[in-house]
Amino acid sequence: MVSRARTSLRLLCVGLFFCSAALSHEQHADHEASNGSSSKAARGDLGSSATFDPQGTLWAVSKDGGHVVVRRSGDLGRSWSRAGPVNAVPEAVGADGDSRPKVAAGPGGEIYVTWTKPLSKPYTGDIRFSRSVDGGKTFSAPVTVHTDRQEITHRFDAITVNRNGQVFIAWIDKRDQAAAAKAGAAYRGAAVYYAVSDDRGASFRGDFKLGDHSCECCRIALLPRDDGSVLAMWRHVFAPNIRDHAIAQMNPDGRAGTLRRATFDDWRVDVCPHHGPSLAADAAGRLHAVWFTQGSKRAGVFYSRLKDGGVEAQRRVGAETAEHADLAISGQRVAVAWKEFDGERSRLRAMLSEDGGDKWRERQLAATAGASDQPRLLERQGRFYVFWNTRQEPLSVIPLP
Repeated sequence: MVSRARTSLRLLCVGLFFCSAALSHEQHADHEASNGSSSKAARGDLGSSATFDPQGTLWAVSKDGGHVVVRRSGDLGRSWSRAGPVNAVPEAVGADGDSRPKVAAGPGGEIYVTWTKPLSKPYTGDIRFSRSVDGGKTFSAPVTVHTDRQEITHRFDAITVNRNGQVFIAWIDKRDQAAAAKAGAAYRGAAVYYAVSDDRGASFRGDFKLGDHSCECCRIALLPRDDGSVLAMWRHVFAPNIRDHAIAQMNPDGRAGTLRRATFDDWRVDVCPHHGPSLAADAAGRLHAVWFTQGSKRAGVFYSRLKDGGVEAQRRVGAETAEHADLAISGQRVAVAWKEFDGERSRLRAMLSEDGGDKWRERQLAATAGASDQPRLLERQGRFYVFWNTRQEPLSVIPLP
């Protein structure tokens, strides 16, 4: 009887998760279309990102009403500068779930910021970009990255910089779905597109299609490679409705590499879980990933090394309520951070491997009774830090021993 009750409770939680995911997508679009209330009660205001620049300064971006704001810290997050606006003119800013402002640093100290600007129709948006080439003192007027200007989904942006200083921006795009609908044809999900800048963000080339049939609202994981390409991993909709993950290579010239299936959980569902993956590589070049699934083969958050046609060293991450795990690697040291809810508090947890993902030790890092954002794992000079934006302790940076 106890086992059956626990199973029923778990299924109820999963059902509530899907309902909240579907509703949050629509409610978020409707809320932002009114040009972004600055209500501090809105959980979406916590959506944020952070990165280290080459000099070790920590940069964080978040939303404040109709502005994306940037702060810097020279002491690993113990103190932060006053928030400065990236966009001088206010506009709608997506900052909820897997849609949040993003920040990346260039090799010359450039600071690049992207965000999604929701439009008037539900689920629609533009990918916006601004840069600073003077150490964050000033930011350029925002531009829309993609050349397609239909009022459709261009959302869930991701940004990275390759070893040559080229800026890659990827996003979820529904232009192919819209074209199929006009032709009376079926089309699974959305697509992943990207653009590239060769001049430190002064201009972009694109739009380059990376793959058809992506999930509609999960974050895209990006990983720069030594040859100047960037690997992308995203939740994909394999026929007929299997929401596992795909991986493909973005090249600077706009050529897309072969799309490969990366996870094999057989999750057959017709809603988007708002729960994207994270991807990193170790010193030996092996790919590591964390992701969420409710598939027929396994359910929960999982870590694994990726290989063609399967995974290895796979293990479950955290308890049944674990969510939004992130991954970082330094050499053979692998770190995973996530949060989970115990019914009263959200707890920030992490696990660390010293041998490339074979053996692990786990610990709790923090907890909060209030609203919290997804954690972000950062690496600096071989050490790991978890960036966690919570209502009670904004812009927390927690070292991972």
